[in-house]
Amino acid sequence: MNTINDGIRLSDTSPRSFLMIGQSNMAGRGDVGDVPRINNEKCFMLRNGRWQKMHEPINPDRPIFESKYKSGISLAASFADELAKYTGAPVGLIPAADGGSCLDEWQKGGLLFDHAVLLTRLAMRTSVFSGIIWHQGESDCLNEEDLGAYREKFLTFIQDLREALGAEDIPFIAGELPRGLVPERIFADRPERFNRLLDEMRSEIPSFSVVSSEGIEMKSDGLHFSAQGQREFGKRYFKAYTELVGI
Repeated sequence: MNTINDGIRLSDTSPRSFLMIGQSNMAGRGDVGDVPRINNEKCFMLRNGRWQKMHEPINPDRPIFESKYKSGISLAASFADELAKYTGAPVGLIPAADGGSCLDEWQKGGLLFDHAVLLTRLAMRTSVFSGIIWHQGESDCLNEEDLGAYREKFLTFIQDLREALGAEDIPFIAGELPRGLVPERIFADRPERFNRLLDEMRSEIPSFSVVSSEGIEMKSDGLHFSAQGQREFGKRYFKAYTELVGI
């Protein structure tokens, strides 16, 4: 049996749960139907406080671009599928990403922060909390001021989130922004500088890893990963996680 910090006893078959947070590329904008469905009996997602068998879209999110892009394929499913197959243990996903959100909206005391903490603590009653999966940053690359402030805000955010969850050493996996975000007239070289910043913070944050986006397929909008790209990205997150925790 396993015991978590609120004293609830869990069986060895309880899911190993992961908080999935960030903005639209974390929620997923890959077109459902563009890739084969993942059907793994050991993969689950949190709905109304209960673990349901995983199905996509995993993270409900508001539509954008006049409803052209809706919630769809994300990296979460292939991450969970690979981990469940590798360990033989059930995996539970806690979806809480919010499309278009900037880092300021994820700070302690904000709605997105509190919502993520609430869902995770609820999930911890019936699972073993095992990691935080993060992809965000496009919204903070729209101007120099936000990008310049990102490092300190990000370090504070991670510390505050871990403390709020009572999990100071929980693995935290972040992903690079897409290479060559468009339109370039808006983003300029800030996405490339953002990715370098993430890499630099490897040495500053304990139990932290960064996943490369090099070669990940994009949708025609130049902002979002395609369904095929999301499948590959999830596998890279899985590899980063296993390397980080040494399994």
